[in-house]
Amino acid sequence: MTSLISSLSWIPRGAAAQHPTKYAVDASELERVQGLAKGQLDAAKMELELAKLLEDEDGVADEGEGEGDEDWEDEDGSAAENADEDADMAVDGDEGDATAAAAAAAKRIKAAAKGSAGAGAGAAATKGDEEDLAIYDLDNYDEEESGGVAMGAFSNIKGLTYYGNNDEDPYITLESKQEDAELEREELEVRPTDNLLVAAKTEDDISQLEIYVYDDREENLYVHHDLLLPAMPLCLEWLDFCPGRTEADDQKGNYVAVGTLDPEIEIWSLDVVDGLYPDAILGPPPKDPNAPQPEEPAAAAPASTDASGKKKKKKKAKKPKVVANAEYHVDAILSLSWNRSHRNLLASSSADKTIKLWDLSRPTSSPALRSFDTLHGDKVQSVMWNPKEPTVLLSGAWDGTVRVFDSRAPDAGVGTKVDSDVECLRWDPWEPASFLVSMENGCVQAYDSRMLAVAKEPSSVQRGKSLWTLAAHDSSVASLDINPLVRGCIVTGGTDNMVKVWNVAEQDGGKRNISLVTARDLGVGKVFSASYCPDDPATLAVAGSKANLQIWDTSTNAGVRAAFGDQLRALGKEFNKSGGGIVGVVDDDEDEDFSGEED
Repeated sequence: MTSLISSLSWIPRGAAAQHPTKYAVDASELERVQGLAKGQLDAAKMELELAKLLEDEDGVADEGEGEGDEDWEDEDGSAAENADEDADMAVDGDEGDATAAAAAAAKRIKAAAKGSAGAGAGAAATKGDEEDLAIYDLDNYDEEESGGVAMGAFSNIKGLTYYGNNDEDPYITLESKQEDAELEREELEVRPTDNLLVAAKTEDDISQLEIYVYDDREENLYVHHDLLLPAMPLCLEWLDFCPGRTEADDQKGNYVAVGTLDPEIEIWSLDVVDGLYPDAILGPPPKDPNAPQPEEPAAAAPASTDASGKKKKKKKAKKPKVVANAEYHVDAILSLSWNRSHRNLLASSSADKTIKLWDLSRPTSSPALRSFDTLHGDKVQSVMWNPKEPTVLLSGAWDGTVRVFDSRAPDAGVGTKVDSDVECLRWDPWEPASFLVSMENGCVQAYDSRMLAVAKEPSSVQRGKSLWTLAAHDSSVASLDINPLVRGCIVTGGTDNMVKVWNVAEQDGGKRNISLVTARDLGVGKVFSASYCPDDPATLAVAGSKANLQIWDTSTNAGVRAAFGDQLRALGKEFNKSGGGIVGVVDDDEDEDFSGEED
């Protein structure tokens, strides 16, 4: 799967700067980037040296082998040649495979090797050019005396035309440049009524953040600007806290935190166009070049023979196992959650089975504020702060457990077993103690955290009683969201390509009547993200495995109007749109609009 949108995040209306700025490289920016990139450059050099040593080791081991060696030779070849293969293995996330950080280093190794070859070819070409230019004796050109009459444009000074001002001179283009700058400024302007989205997109092995502008009045959606990423993005979280500033500064901004296959969290400013480097990186600290280097691997022994005379297969050196620690993640970042009450706090969950809290007011190379290492026994797929209880966290993992705990006292938390691996978690904005969990088996369950038992360790988690269970899809429910403006309205997206809107209505006696409102295939492939707009009660953004984004105004659907029409009218929603209500980004050579299929 090389093309997909893995995550979406809405930007609240009015949070973005009206006139975004262009990325500028000055002395202070260069100093900041050098400080952030130093650790990555040092790590790449160390990995390159280690790969060369391993390659030399393979060469020593291969000496003396005769015919038939091809049957017993290491299938993977040299370490440098297998850098890309190790990077692909890291995507699977198995403990025996290389970590995502090693994958990134492996890619840098291959790039460095290609750069060395290119540099050699470039040097040869330069040498040839110098030989060709030697016949003109350009070093002594200025010492030659001219004995002829002045020629060229200045041979007759009387032929020059003098203009009294720049407006009369047709060769002065300052005014046209100013007009171009004003036009560009107008094109980049973000109006207060615009809705913005951020999409984590990977296409043809190129990963980037795409920032979209959606104008619901004109039903227009377009890419405002994009930002290139070094690794495949897995999750996004919008925040308004400026990294490196204290909460007392009360300076708000427009940022997005990005979790990728690498064990680092990058924070980008969305008000800067054509940015080249993030504003902050949360992850391993820069490596000290003066620190002790890893020991040189011992030379491999020649292949031996058994009693039958056949050569034994060489044993490949084991890769060092990366162990989780309390300071930073060592595997892919799977989920992020920003605390809107304590704005300097960011929670992250990882494939290294840990949850970490980050203080954004600290310097970018600071370790995590706190680490929770014993809550789950497998990859932690999702983590989320409670919007009403700002110290309470909700987490779910691939070990089939869900935990609710206070970040100040995690041992006193509660939990429950569920029927399958956890995919998504959402706190219910209408009932602060309740939450929803979607699973790989296609079901969605609701729980009341006050009814769950205390669980100190993953092995002690007991199965709790759910409030209700919904068989939502035939396959994994990869996306789940609760409408923050319309009570009882939830949306699910599955890997069966379907987006479904549900009505969870409360009946007398506290029972819930759950009914399907509408189901639709929006043409995005497997649905990886479906999210309601925080500023419009009926606008839904959907994206998936086909790497395209669709905006759906659900109020155009008769079932939605029948189930939630009263609430939508109370919120000022007008039902004046015709058609399917689908808005997407259309290429210049496309004339047809997407109509979709609806049940």
